[in-house]
Amino acid sequence: MLKGFRDFILRGNVVDLAVAVIIGVAFNGIVTSLVNDVLKQFIAAIVGKPDFSYVVFNLHGTPIRIGNFLTATLQFLIVASVVYFGVVLPINHLLARIKKPAPAPPPSTKPCPECLSEIPIAARRCAHCAQPVA
Repeated sequence: MLKGFRDFILRGNVVDLAVAVIIGVAFNGIVTSLVNDVLKQFIAAIVGKPDFSYVVFNLHGTPIRIGNFLTATLQFLIVASVVYFGVVLPINHLLARIKKPAPAPPPSTKPCPECLSEIPIAARRCAHCAQPVA
């Protein structure tokens, strides 16, 4: 039973997932700081406040804080764009440059020298004109 657990824990994808979670948590601090300390300050410079929490609708005396939803949505879009343009796009570009194009498969046919129709490489006679092919 313990051997099976050890094999499960030491499997490559479990270790990779653990590393990804740890790196993700560390990266989250960087992105959160970028959003809160830099990008939201640009929003505050334009709109006047760093968030929209002041936007509240009252419906029968109950406050509906639409501003909090707008702030959370905007923060999500900012984080998603930072991750996409700062991590995903450069990694995809790098992997595309590293990855070499697949070699073209060898041809499976050749033209008949007499009638120019396509015949298999291993053919000794053309199926269309019956001429011997070298």
